[in-house]
Order: sequence, then C-alpha cells, then structure tokens
Amino acid sequence: MGVWRKWIFPIVRVVLVAAIAVALVKLAFFPDAPQADAALQPTGTISEPQVEVARASIRNDVVLAGTVSPDPAVTIKATANGTVDEVFVKPGQVIGEGDLLFDIKVVDEPVETTTVGPDGVPMVSLGQPGHHFEQVFAPISGVLTGFEVLSEQPMAVGEAAGKVAPPSFQVTAPLSPEQQYRLTQLPAEAEVVIAGGPAPFTCAGLSISATDAAAAGDADTAADSAGTAAGATVRCAVPADVQVFSGLTAQVTIAAGSADDVLSVPTTAVEGGAETGVVWLVGDDGEGAEHPVTLGLTDGVNVQIVDGLAEGDAVLQFVPGAPAQPDCEMDPAACAGMVMGAAK
Repeated sequence: MGVWRKWIFPIVRVVLVAAIAVALVKLAFFPDAPQADAALQPTGTISEPQVEVARASIRNDVVLAGTVSPDPAVTIKATANGTVDEVFVKPGQVIGEGDLLFDIKVVDEPVETTTVGPDGVPMVSLGQPGHHFEQVFAPISGVLTGFEVLSEQPMAVGEAAGKVAPPSFQVTAPLSPEQQYRLTQLPAEAEVVIAGGPAPFTCAGLSISATDAAAAGDADTAADSAGTAAGATVRCAVPADVQVFSGLTAQVTIAAGSADDVLSVPTTAVEGGAETGVVWLVGDDGEGAEHPVTLGLTDGVNVQIVDGLAEGDAVLQFVPGAPAQPDCEMDPAACAGMVMGAAK
C-alpha cells in the first residue's frame, strides 16, 4: 500500500495534469483546421395540394341567425278634407279589418242655378252649401295605437290619424351579398327553429328586401354601415297558431335546392362562386393552369360543376394567391360567419 501512495498515485496525478495542460494549449493555439462546407443543394420539392373532381350530393341550405319581431303597424289615413263628425272607437281598442273608426263631415260647394227674371233676363244664383260624410275604416285587424282623433277636429286627406298594430309576428334575418348569390331562386317558405320555443315550424311568405339605407338610396348612410350591416333582410310570416314573443332569437334555414350524384370540387378550389368560375386544372406536367367552369349549387363547402371538368380531373385545392382559410376546429370563432352559410 505504501508503494501506491508513494509512487503510483503521484504519477497518475502528474499524467492527468499534463494531459489537461496539453489539451488547453492545443485549444488555445492550435485550433482544428476549418473544413470546407459542402455546397448545400435543396433536395425537397414543394407541391401544391390537389383534389380530384368527384361525384357528391349537394344541398344548398342557407342557415341564418334571425329575430322574432311584431309585424309593422299600418297607418290610418283620413279619406277627405273636413272636420271629424263622430268617433266610434277608443285608443287601445281591439278592432277588426273594415271596422268603422270615425267619419268626416265634408262641406260641399254651393251649386249655381240659372233662372229667368221677370224681364226675361237670365239670373244666376248660388244654392245653400251642403255636406256629406266620408267614413274611415280600419285597414287591418289589430290594436288601435296612437289614435287621438277628436270630434270637430279638422282633417286633411291623407293625414295620419293613428295606427293599427296587428297581432301577428314575423322572423327577420340579415343576408350578406355572398349569401344572396345562393338564393337567386328564392323558395316560398323557410324552416324556423326558436331556442327554447315551440317545435320547428314552417315560415311562409319568404321575401328579401334591401336594408333601410340601401332602399332609401342614402349613400352616406350606406357607406358608413358597409361591413357592419347586411346587404338585405329576409322576412317570413310566423303562423298564427305558433306562440312567439318579440325579441326571441331564431335559426332560419332556407332550402334553396339540392342535387344528387353531381360533379363537385371544394369551394376553395374555385375563384368565383355564382354561375361561372375559374379553377386551376393540373396538366401532365403537374402545373396548374386557369380553366373556366360553369357552376351550380353550393353548400358552402363544395360546389357543383355543371360544365368544364370531367370526373377524375385534378385541380389545385386552393386558388393561387387566395387568403388562407381559417381552421374551424382550432378557431371556431373565426369560422362563425362561414358556418352560417354552410350546410347543416
């Protein structure tokens, strides 16, 4: 044991210290010679995703978020110039269509009469002024509101005398310009579902009207509301036997047609979305080239190809240069507006 302590261990320590010293000197004064970098050459290829034209069934259901509201009140208008003679109803009264509301006393102009005087000369005289009564009737059934007509009150023809608020309701929903393309052939009815309300029901009398700003032709108002207000409004009548309340939210589904076993591609592959469009058809060289197509129905995800492509043709899945589509699974909020236009 004395030999190890006296000779072996000291020698090992000296050897280790010497090795470390040599390594430090080499690192400090004799670095490794730089190796020539091999020329970097790209070995991968970038290929744009493609899809094939395939057959599918497309159901063009436009789903909108709507609101229940009362039907607009109808104005009662005077039918003649004169004074009110007698009032037959009171404010707040429930009236029926055609009920007599009040009448107006109209003074008639005196009638000229011609007679022959004693000397044979014609004489013109005015008769006593007369009068007659014009009656004003309820334009629709409902509750009389804003009715403040009094006896002996002067009235002018066309003057508003109050309104009749009907007991009926309607469902309205904003419609974007893009969605209007999908409703070029508007059906007569829609299906409405009210959260927490009655069973789904058919809402008849479906119509599309312009927004107030667009209908009035107010360019400033329309410009200010652009991007925040829809381009049009969908309306339909709630059946009389369905109980609803003003302010309820509703989901309106408009079935605007369906097609089975038709050629289709994703909407992302088409530039344009109504009647005609352009796809990028993949050729033998693997490159996409613009190719016109005729479009049919769309469900917001796929679009029908009426003409221009054959089954099995390959097209680019995304229009070159188009903005990236949001991932609806990762960010549902970003797709909220898109989902409303897609099939459910």
